[in-house]
Parts: sequence; C-alpha cells; structure tokens
Amino acid sequence: MIQIENTPNPNALKFLSTKKISTVGTQEFQKKNLNDIKNNFIKNLLNLDGVELILISENFLSVKKTDKVEWDKLKPSIISTMNDYFAKNNKPILSDDKNLEENKKNDFKKNDPISKIIEVIDTKVKPAVARDGGDIKFVSFKNGTVKVKLQGSCSGCPSSLMTLKQGVQNLLRHYVKEVKSVEAE
Repeated sequence: MIQIENTPNPNALKFLSTKKISTVGTQEFQKKNLNDIKNNFIKNLLNLDGVELILISENFLSVKKTDKVEWDKLKPSIISTMNDYFAKNNKPILSDDKNLEENKKNDFKKNDPISKIIEVIDTKVKPAVARDGGDIKFVSFKNGTVKVKLQGSCSGCPSSLMTLKQGVQNLLRHYVKEVKSVEAE
C-alpha cells in the first residue's frame, strides 16, 4: 500500500510504502544523470514527464517535479510504477549486501568536531527532514562553517533556507561548540 504525504515544497511529494524501499541508506537521483543510472525502476520514474528528481530512503521515496506538470497527472503513474515493482519483486528497490549506514556509523566513533557534526545531523536533523520527504548530507567543515547538501523535496524548497539557518544551524551550534554557521552547497 502506498500513501502520499505533502511536503513543504509544493513541487515535491513523499510516497510512503509498507515495503522496504532501500537497504543502502538514502540516495538521490536526478533526471540530468539519467544515462549514468543502472536501476530500471529509477529510470522508469525519471522518464515520466515532469519528474526531475527522486530521493529514495528506507521506507519512502520523494519525487520532485517541474512546474509544467500537475500532480493529478503524475501521482497515478508514480503509484502504479511502485505497485508494479513490488508485485513483481520481493526485494527493495535499492539493496546491497553491505549495510552502508552501519559502516558509516562505525567510521565516526571519534570525538572530533566532524564526527560530532555528523552524529547530530544523522540522529537529530535527518529524521525531521525525512518527515518532509528530504535528506541532508554533511559535505565539509572548515573555519567554523558546516556545508551540507539538501536533497529530495528540500532542494529548491522555499522554506529550506529558513530551516537551515533557524533549525540546523542552531542545533549544531548547541551540540558542537566549534560550529559558527551552516551553509547549503
């Protein structure tokens, strides 16, 4: 069963599934990179008229569309593509033998600022951003500035800059004293 949730971005919707969608963490796919994508499910979704970006997470996927197409036309195609995949396959859309998220966590058991930043993003920020159909990834930390990449429904969302400055920046400054500011890449 597929459920749909609105996101703060009017051009992005979140499609939730009772089936596991990814076992390799959150990944983003853009139409502009279509030739490099091997996964047929993702290619099929990106080939739908108006779809420009897909973010796949453990139990949901977010679809970001262009202004040229209406959700009323696009939603049934997305739902039927998902239902068709799960009817024919008994495995997640994205899967790998190794659990990438677990490997990442084991790599950052140190007490340095970068490890603290990543832990705060993973445990406190990502779950909130995922509720809105997006993802946030740590990019770098230099001279007190944290650079992050916003993905899924968060990329291009009108309220993402405010969320970044008022939410993420304040949270990181509270937990990691070395952080002065947060910027989107």
